[in-house]
Amino acid sequence: MTEHKTIGIMSGTSLDGVDVAYCHFIEKGGSWEFNIHQAETIEYSPGWKKRLNEAKDLSGSGLSILHTEYGRLLGSLARDFIKKHKLAPDFIASHGHTVFHQPDRHFTFQIGSGAEIAALTGKTVVCDFRTTDVALGGQGAPLVPVGDELLFPGYGFCLNLGGFANISFNKNNQRIAFDICPANIVLNHLSNHLGMEFDKDGLLAASGTIDETLLGKLNHINYYSAKPPKSLGAEWLEEKFLPLLTESHANIPDQLRTVVEHITDQITESVMQSTTQKVYTSILITGGGAFNHFLIKRMRNKLENIEIIIPDKNLINYKEAMIFAFLGLLRILKQPNCLRSVTGASIDNIGGAVYLGW
Repeated sequence: MTEHKTIGIMSGTSLDGVDVAYCHFIEKGGSWEFNIHQAETIEYSPGWKKRLNEAKDLSGSGLSILHTEYGRLLGSLARDFIKKHKLAPDFIASHGHTVFHQPDRHFTFQIGSGAEIAALTGKTVVCDFRTTDVALGGQGAPLVPVGDELLFPGYGFCLNLGGFANISFNKNNQRIAFDICPANIVLNHLSNHLGMEFDKDGLLAASGTIDETLLGKLNHINYYSAKPPKSLGAEWLEEKFLPLLTESHANIPDQLRTVVEHITDQITESVMQSTTQKVYTSILITGGGAFNHFLIKRMRNKLENIEIIIPDKNLINYKEAMIFAFLGLLRILKQPNCLRSVTGASIDNIGGAVYLGW
């Protein structure tokens, strides 16, 4: 029995900051156990948030420079985290920050040079998890379901409420997963219009009124009628979703209320289409949206026959960073960390570029 010690680094689409988690994994009799020993979120400076927001508009050379400098930032954060907590990780797994994700064009790009992280920390680095799957015809997303399958087998559904809401579950002995709809990325976007980073506890949304016209338009976006595998990215959001909000005459609280209803409508639809309820009776919810009390209340109202489980704060905040640490471990062990049943790739595959430490 070997204990593997690794650091996972994750940056989500909502730009809350960089999640860093130091995790231990042990395999016992074909089952995995995990422990998040240390974890923290390092907020982006206004300058870095601006640079990441504008990354998609950079020239080729500008994007290459950002890729290198962002890798240097991640490397320095990891180095400081290791020193602060006196850690000895075997390696570092970094998701990077997604700038482009267009799997239909065989194209996805996460910035954050693994070479820079390895150079600054001296640790072996696994990064660039998505491109192999995309090259094999897959969506390259979501990747977390492998971790859901092996680390959280006791739950009917695993739902992440991050920048986008995504879900994973077993059906006919296969893991199925997909992005459901935008979540925090839109709620935060609307809150920003009122000078707020986010809508704490969903109180602002709760004060609003549903705009039925806007809700109807959102619920009829073509993506929602498509069958998995499918995934969402910032380009889709800007082209298909945000213009509907811009065209709306509703005020911000009413738009927030309407988007919350839209999110819960889409989650409910995804769950009800994927279960008989005799088999799946529980949903584990993680990601920042788990703290949005109003959003969770609306979910409980619509999924009243299914147990909704909100775990401890550490798991809510750092499940994705922990799972990327695990995906890095699977890469090092040369075990599949991306499932064709989830992404639509031609085969299960082992994703991740490896930069050796020194």
